[in-house]
Amino acid sequence: MALEDICGFKDTPVHRKWFPASHFEDTDRSFHMTDFGLRRLKKSGRNSGIPLQFFIPTLPNSVPFNPRPSLPFSPSNHSVTVSRPFPLSHGTTTLGFIFQGGVIAAADSRASAGGLVACPAVHKITPIHSHLVVTSSGSGADCMLWERILAREIRLYQLRHRRCLSICGTAKLLSFMLHPFKGTDVCVALTLCGWDKEVGPKLIYVCSDGARLNGDIFSVGSGSPYAYGVLDRELRWSLSKEEAISLAREAVFRATHRDAYSGNKVDIFHITAQGWISNCCSLEILFLLPGCLFRHEHRGRCGILQP
Repeated sequence: MALEDICGFKDTPVHRKWFPASHFEDTDRSFHMTDFGLRRLKKSGRNSGIPLQFFIPTLPNSVPFNPRPSLPFSPSNHSVTVSRPFPLSHGTTTLGFIFQGGVIAAADSRASAGGLVACPAVHKITPIHSHLVVTSSGSGADCMLWERILAREIRLYQLRHRRCLSICGTAKLLSFMLHPFKGTDVCVALTLCGWDKEVGPKLIYVCSDGARLNGDIFSVGSGSPYAYGVLDRELRWSLSKEEAISLAREAVFRATHRDAYSGNKVDIFHITAQGWISNCCSLEILFLLPGCLFRHEHRGRCGILQP
């Protein structure tokens, strides 16, 4: 699709069918679900005929729920939803805030499934492009899927229009794509932390029911009440870069002590007008000696690319 625009084939039937205009730049204009994809989404249960057919899961509205199928592997019951043997609760601690030096995003790295630590080294902060990162909380599979969809759509928009989509436009696009799955088992809570050339630092929270919230500080996850306790006491606009990074690290660190579903590393990203920079401080590699505490710190990669 993007190659059609780059090569100049903008008059093709495919382009006229799916890309009549830019829908997501005007942040003040409301969207009607039938204008872009919902009308076509209802055409088929397999989502055939829309560009996201390989990425968006089908809506579970055609198959009734049967927790005890008689023959789960028979051809007639191959699509029946099977209930989980026990409920899987999950939690995390992610946060983001704006200060005079840009935007700070921080998160722990523990993936949990009930009382099980499924993985101790999960990256819950995902770079979308050079000036935008996303913190994720909720179901791990759902978050990874929608982050990939969002990164793909942003990249295609950049190829078509020769510029990055604004943070507000990105939040509107993500909210619009998630809204049809409201009321389903999709569990996604993403915080968009980025920098716009026109408006500067932006922080927008988007969840799986399609809600969008603008703010200067967000903390999401089971450890968020403990992180808010630290942030509300120490956060101020005049923080220096070092103080902001230390505050984010301290907030997630305190949450890991009280929340059983949060722990291990703390990943920190700093987003400015020049791009994002990751600073990783491992809480797992702590060497306790009599009277000493050594913490391993590692300065990560940079995301300074031309949009």
